[in-house]
Amino acid sequence: MPLPRHRFTSPYDAPALVAHRGRSSVLSPDGELLDIPSTDVARQLAQWTPPLMVHGPATFRFLEMGSPPPPATCFDLLELFLFISPATNAAPTPRGLALALDIPAPTRIEADFLHVILNALLATLRTLSETRHGDTMRALLPALSRAGWPWAGVVTETIGMSADTSLHPLEALRVWRRLPKWEETAPRPAPGSQPVPQAAARARLRAMLGPDAEERAGQADFASVATAAFAPRQNFGSPHIVLAEAGTGTGKTLGYVAPASVWAESNGGAVWISTYTRHLQRQIEQELLRLYPDEAARRRAVVVRKGRENYLCLLNMEDAVNTAASRGEAAGTVVIALSLLARWAEATQDGDLMGSDLPGWFGELFGAGTVFGMADRRGECIHGACPHYQRCFVEHTIRRARDADLVVANHALVMSQAAWNALGQDDVPEEDSTPTRYVFDEGHHLPDAADSAFAITFSGVEAAELRRWLLGAEGSRSRARGLRRRLEDLVAGVPSLETPLDAVLQAARALPAPGWLARLHEPENAVREHVPDTVANPSEVFLRALDQQARARQAGKKAQGDAECELHPVEPAVAESAEALSRALVRLSEPLEILVKRLKAQLTEETETLDAATRGRLEATIRTLRRRAISRVHGWISMLDATRTPPEPGTTPVHVDFIRTEAIAGRGTRANAERDVGLHRHWLDPTVPFASVMQAPAHGILVTSATLRDQTDNATGDDQETAWDAAEARLGATHFPAPALRAALMSPFDYARQTRAYIVSDLPRDDIDALAAAYRTLFLAANGGALGLFTAIARLRAVHKRIAEPLEMAGLPLYAQHVDAMDNATLVDVFKTEIDSCLLGTDAMRDGVDVPGNALRMVVFERTPWPRPDILHRERRLHLSHGAPNEYDDRLTRMKLRQAFGRLIRKATDRGVFVMLDRRMPTRLFSAFPEGVDVRRLPFDEAVRDIAAFLQSGENNA
Repeated sequence: MPLPRHRFTSPYDAPALVAHRGRSSVLSPDGELLDIPSTDVARQLAQWTPPLMVHGPATFRFLEMGSPPPPATCFDLLELFLFISPATNAAPTPRGLALALDIPAPTRIEADFLHVILNALLATLRTLSETRHGDTMRALLPALSRAGWPWAGVVTETIGMSADTSLHPLEALRVWRRLPKWEETAPRPAPGSQPVPQAAARARLRAMLGPDAEERAGQADFASVATAAFAPRQNFGSPHIVLAEAGTGTGKTLGYVAPASVWAESNGGAVWISTYTRHLQRQIEQELLRLYPDEAARRRAVVVRKGRENYLCLLNMEDAVNTAASRGEAAGTVVIALSLLARWAEATQDGDLMGSDLPGWFGELFGAGTVFGMADRRGECIHGACPHYQRCFVEHTIRRARDADLVVANHALVMSQAAWNALGQDDVPEEDSTPTRYVFDEGHHLPDAADSAFAITFSGVEAAELRRWLLGAEGSRSRARGLRRRLEDLVAGVPSLETPLDAVLQAARALPAPGWLARLHEPENAVREHVPDTVANPSEVFLRALDQQARARQAGKKAQGDAECELHPVEPAVAESAEALSRALVRLSEPLEILVKRLKAQLTEETETLDAATRGRLEATIRTLRRRAISRVHGWISMLDATRTPPEPGTTPVHVDFIRTEAIAGRGTRANAERDVGLHRHWLDPTVPFASVMQAPAHGILVTSATLRDQTDNATGDDQETAWDAAEARLGATHFPAPALRAALMSPFDYARQTRAYIVSDLPRDDIDALAAAYRTLFLAANGGALGLFTAIARLRAVHKRIAEPLEMAGLPLYAQHVDAMDNATLVDVFKTEIDSCLLGTDAMRDGVDVPGNALRMVVFERTPWPRPDILHRERRLHLSHGAPNEYDDRLTRMKLRQAFGRLIRKATDRGVFVMLDRRMPTRLFSAFPEGVDVRRLPFDEAVRDIAAFLQSGENNA
């Protein structure tokens, strides 16, 4: 039941609520601290003035009280924290705020502690009042007051209102007028080729660690090995490849930062450090504080690069500010969100909305669409034509990266940048300078990243998105700007440009028209009857043919849910519609190429008259047309044309083509989601295109991870060689001309003393109640600090539903991916902060999560993480397993188990247990665990007693 609207009073006298399942802590208006059943909370709060809370939306959902009307009917301390300390991360819990404010928190936090947090926040506010931050906050108060922000009164009382009353109330939200401008600098010369002596790398490592740091021989050895990736290249197209497996705890981040920073300083070039997860990007940023303790020096030397869709788009924000008043009842919430976003925009380091210094829970307070709507996720940047171009966060970051020493990026961006450079289109320079030295951390993910980067998909969603990008909103209320609108000032009155642009927009109508999804599953005669002008749309005809083939080949299955089938043998309807669609796409690609050719001509023919802004915009337009339209259309045409040529029996295919139907995110409930259909093409071996695009630009590549090989540390002789050979094949090292340098550095941890692993031998496999009971018992035995991993989201949700309340009643908060409205990074922050909490997750929680200390002392896996038995995996295990498909499956599974086990021990003082609840897990997979781990296959009751005794002995020893 939702709370009624109340007139806000002072938060000093407000009641307070800390919600728990079962019973919640409530501070009444009379100052009485109550412990009441959570089912009674709504009835109590309905009689009171708005209470103090932390993370109001999550609290309302948690207590099943519905969503409060905007503005929220509570004093949410997170909102006040955002206003006072923008660009500062904190876990969205009372303890998380206490840690961020450096105030001690009790073991169990009750509702009265929220007033302690409030007083600390207001003390910080008073301290900032006479600084420039105070001026910024006062300027925002008129808009916040009019919007009904609950905190406006107490903030005004504390710091006062702005003395300038002549400005428009929304003027302070127009942050783009106050941000600094970037300035062009001379191009950076090509880097040198001086090698990095091993002694210099070790010296740099010692300097970063400091004189009092513990000596770790493995870390220094890693730094020495990594120097080989920075040696001068001897032949074009033949970079030095170093594969360095560094066991957990080796300290590999600083181990490669040491030689990388020495090389960058010696040669005047940038080293690109590539990761797979945001968690590791944040970890690397923290580690680099050791190298650059001075903030200004660090900002000059280190840049985090992401795609444009991650950054605040000032043009989108301007549009949102200008239209906020037209949002009806939601206008107040929109203005509050924009005000706090403006406050953050002036404090942020780089404007990154996704995983940098904007707390991940911002979108949870104001709606995920608020954050996504502020980024250029539609690819509609107009570059130099944008009035905010010289204040653009993306452009700032690109220019900083050109002069940086270390650029931290992700695998997807690095591969796409290398791919464009590999095309040899030097007539239009890339945004980023092409690096020559790369470090791929989390290297075990390279095949997955390459698979995503180089795959091709023609689906309804993808094709309709391209149509929207070209044609715009087509009459809807969307803010989508089509190609004509984005280029109108460039092409207007220029027939040589207007003619191909008109042809592009006409040909784009062959892509799925608005409403295509409603027509996808209808019979063709029904479509003809209701929408006769779309029957001939070649994209929609093709999609319906794909859908029909997919449904027909789901033998014995309902035509619901995500499913797939082989493309070959091709049904006649699919083959005929593919041919027609291919011709239509050729008619689209030809004018696109002409448009690009003529835009390039302007660059060369008018070079004397073009100013820098116009030249930059032309170059950006050409790059964008090539990337978002031409390359995509060419890939579709190639894939469609291949439908006429089935693979020869007995040959090894280059690509794997198949049809897949899948739910569209955010469209309908999980059980009744709307479903798209598409033709998918993946490389059989995705490291082939990866190696192809990296050979030319790269002089040296370091690939590192704790799990490069499927091998335990004590393997010798032929086993070691076989493990390295398999690792090189999986990572693509065999596709480079020069042989890779191999190195393995052992973990410094004593796994025999610090860990144990258990295989439960008697748990029923398909009994969800028994599975939930096992998780509950294990989490209670560990007293929290437990990570539960699942291979299926449905089982995760079912277990969460059954165990959340009993764990909460025992004082162990439970959080869950796919259940809680928090992104993964926020969930991990909460898990690390709430020491005795438990967390449920899937693959994203298995890899790259760093939770040192007692916050993680148990990892529980519900089933053996075998590879998903889909068509793509079937073809890869057949052709890439060298005749041993079962061993191929085992190898992939052991790698997942090693990653999961690696979450457990992050420091020499850590202690923990790994539990597999799948009695079918074979003994041959035990080699996934590090040397010395005692693996015990026991009945559940015995395992629980053994676990409790092991963990208790660790506490006693501590």
